[in-house]
Amino acid sequence: MSTRESQRVPPKRRPFGDVGVVVDFSAVAADAGGTPDAAFIGLDRRKTSILATVVYEYIATGEPVGSAMLTQKYNLGVSPATVRAEMADLEEEGYLDQPHTSAGRVPSDLGYRYYVDRLMLPETVTQEERDRIKTEVGRASRQLDSAADHASHVLSNLTKHIAFAIAPRLDGQSYRHVQLIWIDVRSVHVVLVTNVGVAAQTTVETSEDVDPDRLTRACNNLNRHLVGHRLSDITFEKLNQLSAETPLPSDLVRLLAGLFIEQSEAHVERRLFAGGAHNLLDQQEFRDLRKLRAILDLLEEQRSLYELLQESLSTKGPKVSIGHELGNADMSECSVVTMPYKVANRNAGAVGVLGPRRMQYAKLIALVTYMTERLNVLFQGEFFES
Repeated sequence: MSTRESQRVPPKRRPFGDVGVVVDFSAVAADAGGTPDAAFIGLDRRKTSILATVVYEYIATGEPVGSAMLTQKYNLGVSPATVRAEMADLEEEGYLDQPHTSAGRVPSDLGYRYYVDRLMLPETVTQEERDRIKTEVGRASRQLDSAADHASHVLSNLTKHIAFAIAPRLDGQSYRHVQLIWIDVRSVHVVLVTNVGVAAQTTVETSEDVDPDRLTRACNNLNRHLVGHRLSDITFEKLNQLSAETPLPSDLVRLLAGLFIEQSEAHVERRLFAGGAHNLLDQQEFRDLRKLRAILDLLEEQRSLYELLQESLSTKGPKVSIGHELGNADMSECSVVTMPYKVANRNAGAVGVLGPRRMQYAKLIALVTYMTERLNVLFQGEFFES
């Protein structure tokens, strides 16, 4: 029977409801001769249960966990000496660390990895959290940069960690349609829509009067002739030629040409948006000013966060990177949860959350997953197909 199958809520205490794990405490008192998991050599059922308890306690309190506290707080059915011996073995096997000689123990990267991969039960997103995410994503109105910006800020507010997102790369866009919205005789609002969404919108003040009916005919003519063309192929000369058929003010034609050039050349590299740096101040792991500065420097430099999100584009679901797995010494005490979202049914952008290793992984995975689901809904359908 697997660890997950054997998990049952203990009669006297269910400590893991808020961090996504329930432990079978009867396994702690069982013989230590169970079958170890092949991926994590050395962990029998008793060690697994003790490790789960240590992870829970440390995530909940931030304090090193000792054997006496575990036996007093939880009905483990074994003596403190037995728990102490098992914890020593877990440390030797790399699942626990002892920060100070006289202190208890804390999970190592390997301990957190075992927890995430083997012990963690899924969490759900509350209705309030769903509503907040839906509202914020809805405000983006299919604008790619705006969607990434809104995603990072609502996730940082909900998770109390740093959240970040990359917008899709916009090179190679093709023309879908343009909206020329008459405001008054000298004002026109322009909305450019490409195969990946609303690329740009602005209001132009014209130097000559604009007739609304003529504007509508000109707009229809542009859309009839330009749909499917790459933006980089739509030149000022081409627009002038079409404008001769259904006249447009010259300054409006120049504006349109500028938008096409700007959007065809923009965002060769995806833009990164981040929010929630202030949340670091509330986390004990970053009370050391050197550690705080290192993370703030990463936020300013952006390259490391950008690469993490780039890597997630090749994945299908949420990816959890813990401590030294991140490959960056400045993030060795952090964990990151990332997941891609789709535009035109292809992985095109990604969102992520960065916090201390002592984070509520199951809840963060649930929030990041729901955020990408809402972004997928925003950017799905024939409207976005190339």
